[in-house]
Amino acid sequence: MKGINIRSVWFSLSVLTLLFSACGGSDLKVPSSEGTSKAVAAAVTGEIEKPQLKLGFIKLTDMAPLAIAKELGYFEEEGLYVSIEAQSNWKNVLDRVIDGELDGSHMLAGQPIAAGAGFGRQANLVTPFSMDLNGNGITVSNAIWDAMKPHVPTGDDGKPLHPIKADAMKPVVDSYRSQGKQFNMGMVFPVSTHNYEIRYWLASAGIHPGIYTEDNVQGQVDAEVLLSVTPPPQMPATMESGTIFGYCVGEPWNQQAVFKGIGVPLVTNYEIWKNNPEKVFVMTRQFVERYPNTAKALTKALIRAGKWLDTPGNRPAAVSILSRKEYVGADSVVIANSMTGTFEFEKGDKRSLPDFNVFFKYHATYPYYSDGIWFLTQMRRWGQILEPKPASWYESTIKDIYRPDIWMAAAGELLEEGHLDAAEIPDTDGFKPPTSDFIDGKTFDAKDPLGYINSFEIGNHDEIN
Repeated sequence: MKGINIRSVWFSLSVLTLLFSACGGSDLKVPSSEGTSKAVAAAVTGEIEKPQLKLGFIKLTDMAPLAIAKELGYFEEEGLYVSIEAQSNWKNVLDRVIDGELDGSHMLAGQPIAAGAGFGRQANLVTPFSMDLNGNGITVSNAIWDAMKPHVPTGDDGKPLHPIKADAMKPVVDSYRSQGKQFNMGMVFPVSTHNYEIRYWLASAGIHPGIYTEDNVQGQVDAEVLLSVTPPPQMPATMESGTIFGYCVGEPWNQQAVFKGIGVPLVTNYEIWKNNPEKVFVMTRQFVERYPNTAKALTKALIRAGKWLDTPGNRPAAVSILSRKEYVGADSVVIANSMTGTFEFEKGDKRSLPDFNVFFKYHATYPYYSDGIWFLTQMRRWGQILEPKPASWYESTIKDIYRPDIWMAAAGELLEEGHLDAAEIPDTDGFKPPTSDFIDGKTFDAKDPLGYINSFEIGNHDEIN
């Protein structure tokens, strides 16, 4: 690449792509000629069009890139003056970004996808940045754990063998059903990774988690386990009250159950799908079209924050920052349980899990189309997408939402500035190779979404076309 101005190449491609997007597509709100002229002028000069920004987040450890980019001055180095505000729940996050009250936000990966795919409130949202891999767990109450333990295989040391599969829960669920009792569990939002992960885990053992239909928006048709929505910070208290018997949530709320002595984490999402995508940073399409340099600058700062978080030795400082009340606001001991490379299951059973939280390794910040397509397959599998779609629909839909072009433009500048190495920029068409790193051994090939959907015994099946 000697002699090529990488920054200029990536920057020019980014500008052309963003401006082309702004002018095409009947569903877009095309900028006025004056607005377009200003956007072109700003793009040419590299000027930050909107330096004052308000960003949102939910109190989870995977919001860390936002906190680090602010606290270490990465936003300011990009000419951005950012305020970060905690939000009450995921619906509030979505609504405030769509309505322009927030310029962008930490968001569930499924939210911008659902908004563009026909489930829930519709809007043109985009993500240029994947915030992390892994980071979730499934926890049950002490009473459910006691009922499960006789069915959990153990090692020579008498400790449970991991990963703990839902097979150990099936006899407990069957017992509740035979007595006419409901078996209730919680997840954080209908289009959250948590919803799809707990469904995947349950269904892999033959436990039906329910189907969404036009008449049943709770997704409980044929359900053997009834899943309901609970905001993450409320999960431990809701389980302690007996309203739910367990939940799937991000940290620190699994470790909080251990800390309080009210529950036992069974499995992490690293074990359900190794190095799965989790949260994303989201803006409206209108925002990135109107303020392309601002969107790129935000992405640059977040990439740098992700890299800092995965640099050895930095996690204890990250824990200290996240424990502050304006960010996650949980006890630093609880946050450190997972953020520093360990994870505690049954109280006292702390195990090494160095990749429980990944913020940069494995090209974690790059928004892969294949990651987004997995969410679309789960939306269709469980009925959130009501009608069958052709295979081509999955790729075309995700390419309107995931924006690796913005990520590449940002990374190109970081490479030239010395903040990234060439090996830290993926050589990719946006698709990961097929993988079978799932708890049930199923193979996911994003270029064959219908074959993947049809490979499951439980869930919708579509005709191959």
